[in-house]
Amino acid sequence: MDNYQIADSFSLLAKLTDVHGENSFKAKSYSIAAFTIEKLPEQLSETPQEKIFSIKGIGESTGKKIIELLQTGTLKALEEIIEKTPPGVMELLNIKGIGPKKIATIWKEMEIESVGELLYACKENRLKLYKGFGEKTQQNVIETIEFYLKTKGSFLFSQINMMAEATKSFLEKIFLTKKIAFSGAYKRQLEIINELQLVIDDTTENIENKLSGVPDFELIEKNQHDLLYRASVGLKIRLYACDNIPFIKEVFFKNCSGEFGDLFAQQYPSIDYVNCENEESVFTAAKLNYIPACLRESVSIIEVAKKGPLQELLQVSDIKGIIHSHSNWSDGSYTIEEMAKAAINKGLEYLVISDHSKSAFYANGLDENRIKEQHIYIDELNKQLAPFKIFKSIESDILNDGNLDYSNAILSTFDLVIASVHSNLKMTEEKAMMRLINAIENPYTTILGHMTGRLLLSRKGYPVDHKKIIDACAANNVVIELNAHPSRLDIDWQHIDYALEKNVLISIDPDAHSLDGFDDILYGVLVAQKAMVTKANNLSSFGLKELEAFLLNKKSSIIDN
Repeated sequence: MDNYQIADSFSLLAKLTDVHGENSFKAKSYSIAAFTIEKLPEQLSETPQEKIFSIKGIGESTGKKIIELLQTGTLKALEEIIEKTPPGVMELLNIKGIGPKKIATIWKEMEIESVGELLYACKENRLKLYKGFGEKTQQNVIETIEFYLKTKGSFLFSQINMMAEATKSFLEKIFLTKKIAFSGAYKRQLEIINELQLVIDDTTENIENKLSGVPDFELIEKNQHDLLYRASVGLKIRLYACDNIPFIKEVFFKNCSGEFGDLFAQQYPSIDYVNCENEESVFTAAKLNYIPACLRESVSIIEVAKKGPLQELLQVSDIKGIIHSHSNWSDGSYTIEEMAKAAINKGLEYLVISDHSKSAFYANGLDENRIKEQHIYIDELNKQLAPFKIFKSIESDILNDGNLDYSNAILSTFDLVIASVHSNLKMTEEKAMMRLINAIENPYTTILGHMTGRLLLSRKGYPVDHKKIIDACAANNVVIELNAHPSRLDIDWQHIDYALEKNVLISIDPDAHSLDGFDDILYGVLVAQKAMVTKANNLSSFGLKELEAFLLNKKSSIIDN
């Protein structure tokens, strides 16, 4: 059991203790323990038990519970409180905007025990009648629940990615064949996956027979040429049978959007799929340049492929440095030196440290004095680690009026500035546009961070006019971040083509708060591939000298103005 799992157990215990109105001191101590454990640099499972009790923020009672979790994998106190909590009340914890104390009111005073009941009560205007709730809260709860219900059962691409290969290997053993291929949304690299789809070179009847009685595979839907199963983790797995259809033909069309597949079949009706060895040979037979599955969304790409080979897709190996990362100076888990050495070990050329700014007090944001201290520290590290370079940056909060939360004198001391919205996210498009445009027009803004503030499957993000934002970035030489955190992937890939058209640079940034976070670059690259971003279009693909030249040019333009 790793630290994140242990922290999750204590976090849930803290919330449920509050929901049940039990000892508030206990609830607070569990919450502190969860926060402490999540930030620990070493795994508790590898820590001698006697040392666990000496960790700051972990007392004797908490220490004993940690050892119980490590030894048994369960926590009796948590199991007991879960047992006396209705499942529907547990589910309410997933609804953003209503904390444990409000859930206690909803459950004990309103006698509501499910998400559906709460939505109904809100639409009947009953929630705002209770203390601590108002019209605005009620409307926010309605919107959050409706969004939650739409996305329930869906997964982030990163979550599917962790399960996909194991699922495929398992099926290959069951069916004793390598003729099993991923298809659908996963193969097309979409951000949200509702079901993992695979094509199997077998019949529908044989697939059903071979999986009958297999643990963790529950058949929930049967169609003429496909079967839908539910795995134990809640993942839905759709298996397409080839029956009498050539394997490559089935794989090919299942890897296209409906629009793309229909036009391709119409324009190239005479392809002999039986003699096609792979998807590349399908395009060879069509005398058309190869189009990878991630680009088979719009039919317009077919016309592009008729004119010549498509540009080479961006790869993780094209990323030369980590831009947008948080150290333990704010809310990151590691020192700047540790992060720099991890980047060096990955063969990268630079690291951009962009800790939170002073308005982000909840994330230990840096005030002006700490900025000076950090810059001295980075200068010392750069002498030690050369030719590797650590760039001085900040993720500066965009305030309500669109200003950044430092004076220009302070902003000028950074190598680059990432401007992001973190507060008051519930706003109209007019308000959001005012804040973003003002921030973009600040001469010290280098990169616009996570443009809409969305959290996939959790928060929609504030409304913006993407084209106007991109136009403003073009006019002010501001780079647009493609935040590679799998819960963000913001800017949405569908708007990147306009940015490229306007010669606005994209920057694939992991927004890393830990060393593992560096690996999220993969998800940003996969999204960038769908938008046909090249090395030349992506700031984090710039080598060290190229980035230095870009930043020098940006600084020069400020001085000239």
